[in-house]
Amino acid sequence: MKDHAPPHASHARRGPLERGRSSTSPWPDAPVLVEVWRSGFLESVHRGAVVVVDPGGAVTWSAGDVGRPVLPRSANKPVQATTYLAAGWRPRSGVELAVAAGSHAGEDGHRDTAAGILAAAGLDPSALGCPAALPGHEPTRAAWLVAGRAPERLAMNCSGKHAAMLAACVAAGWPTDGYLQPEHPLQQAIEARLSAAAGEPVAAVVVDGCGAPQHGLSLTGLARGVGSLVAAPPGSPERAVADAVRAHPWYVAGTGREDTDLMTAVPGLLVKGGADGVHVAALPGRGAVAFKLDDGGDRGRAPVLAAALRRLGVGEDVLAPWATTPVTGGDGVVGEVRPAAPLAG
Repeated sequence: MKDHAPPHASHARRGPLERGRSSTSPWPDAPVLVEVWRSGFLESVHRGAVVVVDPGGAVTWSAGDVGRPVLPRSANKPVQATTYLAAGWRPRSGVELAVAAGSHAGEDGHRDTAAGILAAAGLDPSALGCPAALPGHEPTRAAWLVAGRAPERLAMNCSGKHAAMLAACVAAGWPTDGYLQPEHPLQQAIEARLSAAAGEPVAAVVVDGCGAPQHGLSLTGLARGVGSLVAAPPGSPERAVADAVRAHPWYVAGTGREDTDLMTAVPGLLVKGGADGVHVAALPGRGAVAFKLDDGGDRGRAPVLAAALRRLGVGEDVLAPWATTPVTGGDGVVGEVRPAAPLAG
């Protein structure tokens, strides 16, 4: 396979990321958003920041510093995907656009769709610049391990994004070599689009886990950007991405995964998670939410997301499977992971 050099770490813009830092701590103080209770004992907490914006992007509620830049990671993907369409890529189906905006689990249909995007552009998986990986879907990964199958680039959760990036380069007449470099025309267009959607300058450009440039934004900007997709007029690239993601949620995440299940349960909802504790969601006519858990873990995601979505008017009965998660002890449930004040209010 052909290797592509990732963007160099020197492209990081360090200044804005230093906001809120004291001389004694590299991280600002943040409120407790999630509590972990075991047998009536408060065992752990998860701190972070969360914001709710209305359909026009105005902040209606927040906790923590929602103006400080964070790295949205894959939560940037839906807005990024609008750039591929603007560059001239014409996906053959909504499924292809959904996988381009998603973080799939490496199931057969996910890999086949990414491979189809490449083939339609006259490329093959050797063009991908993302690293090889085993599927994230547990049964699929287990079958690969039993068969002795090696990691593949198509199985990496960002292969849909990379395939669409390459297809966009072909459509626009840009070189595919070096497509991950920040100076490449595609990456320049992505940065400009993320900034415009967020209504603020990109605070940093660093190297993401998949090797592509990753762009720092505030949680408020992240929520505004994804909210703009569901509010966009029909026929626009923004609305095309929003419609594809919501119509084909399995291609955004996969079997049994949070984003897929939430979009299936809540009509009109767009949800996209990112690594290291970031999540964003938007509902047309209601607004959008975004949050970052300071510890970067997954355990507190569902309760925060459910509590934030209640502030957009999603019913508690619909959100019940995500509102709390069980804490087990022995063969039984002995506690729960639940939202803390102020989210619980």
